Amino acid sequence: MVKQYKTIHEYGEDEVIIEKSRFIGYAKPVSTEEEAIEFINKIKKKHKDATHNVWAYTIGMNMGIQRYSDDGEPSGTAGIPTLEVIKKEDLRNVAVVVTRYFGGIKLGAGGLVRAYTKGAKIGLNAGKIINRILFKDVRFKIDYTLLGKVQNELLNLGYIIKEILYEDMVTIVVYSRIDEVENIKEKVIDFTNGKVEIEEKEEFYLSEYNGEIILD
Repeated sequence: MVKQYKTIHEYGEDEVIIEKSRFIGYAKPVSTEEEAIEFINKIKKKHKDATHNVWAYTIGMNMGIQRYSDDGEPSGTAGIPTLEVIKKEDLRNVAVVVTRYFGGIKLGAGGLVRAYTKGAKIGLNAGKIINRILFKDVRFKIDYTLLGKVQNELLNLGYIIKEILYEDMVTIVVYSRIDEVENIKEKVIDFTNGKVEIEEKEEFYLSEYNGEIILD
């Protein structure tokens, strides 16, 4: 699993009028090509009366799958610019559709590129561009007398305490970034003078938006 990658947090939709043409940008996080195609087909069905439904998507941590369609616009003026926005933002597992209702004014090749670039950007921004960061569930079982000290130390260091389990001993469940796991283990051993049982559980991704971790 990669330590970190960029994608979008949720479905996004926004629109802009350019030279009387209406451009609606749609974006969605997807994990498979089937999901991307399903999303594209859903938007195309919703806007079957539109002049064009241009789309693009990337799938995979190395962007191994990249697809796009001009949907009748001049070659190179719509699908590729839409895909380029995704790639420039370095986004993984994202599908974008830009729907156009023609307003009567021709934009020319350069104008189309700018318009579809704008349409893709507003859709992606509406979906909230995030970092997906690899975390690990790390559990520290300690004596009740140590709880206050360890809890305060962890919070002061900025670690995420997901929950505290009160049993025969107390277990502090911490969500740690994967590359900080060894560091946090050393610190808790130090805080408790070694009077701690440590258990490492599953790895998973959490979203970071504007520097804040979103707890799913």
